[in-house]
This record gives sequence, C-alpha cells and structure tokens, in this order.
Amino acid sequence: MGDYFLPLRALHMTCAGLSIAGFVLRWIWMLTNSRLLHAHATKILPHIIDTLLLASAIALVAIIGFSANAAWLGAKIAGLVVYIALGTFALKRGRTKGARVVYGVLAIIVFVFIASVARTHDPLGFLRAMA
Repeated sequence: MGDYFLPLRALHMTCAGLSIAGFVLRWIWMLTNSRLLHAHATKILPHIIDTLLLASAIALVAIIGFSANAAWLGAKIAGLVVYIALGTFALKRGRTKGARVVYGVLAIIVFVFIASVARTHDPLGFLRAMA
C-alpha cells in the first residue's frame, strides 16, 4: 500500500489545485454574470474533481492512519466543512453580490488555511505564526 502514497498525494494535490481554481473561476463568472457559469461542463466538472479529491484523501488516510495524525487531519476536515459552507454562500446562497464577494474571499482564506495545515501537519497551519 505504501507504493501508492506518492501518486495518491500527487492526485490529491492536483485535485485540490483544480478545485480551488474552479471555485475562483466560477465565483468570478457569478460576479460578472457570465453565461459560462451555466455551461454543462461547469456544472459537472467540479463534482468529478471534488469526488477524486475526497477519494484520494480517504485513501491517503487509510495509508497513513488517522489516530496518530488526528489533530491536523481533524483541522483539515473542520476547515473543509467551513470552506464548503462559505463556498455555497459565495456562489449561490449569498443574498447580494457584496455578500458573495465577502463569502468568496473568506472561502479562499479558509482554503489557504487548509493547505497550510496539510503542508505543515500543524492543526493551526498559518495561524501558528500569529499565535
């Protein structure tokens, strides 16, 4: 199973990059009222990417184990829940474009936090420098 770690990590990191890039692109399209936001690929591709992202995350946890890594993995999971909630408000549920701008910026900050937790294996991620 250890032979799969590096390719799974590469897949996971690639999907994470594609996921945030897709979010930012869809957010910009929403803010600019672009027709591209309603394209078939725009509606399907994020689900495919995010499913691969989640599946690779589960596979990586199966390889490295959860209990010894519970603190930083738990922080990533909590961050993911916040990111998803903010993302839905940024793209659909925000009542005004101004609110959607704020939610979008906050979602991006939370994504950066999640990435910093993953990079450092520290549950505080980039917040450690502020603590």
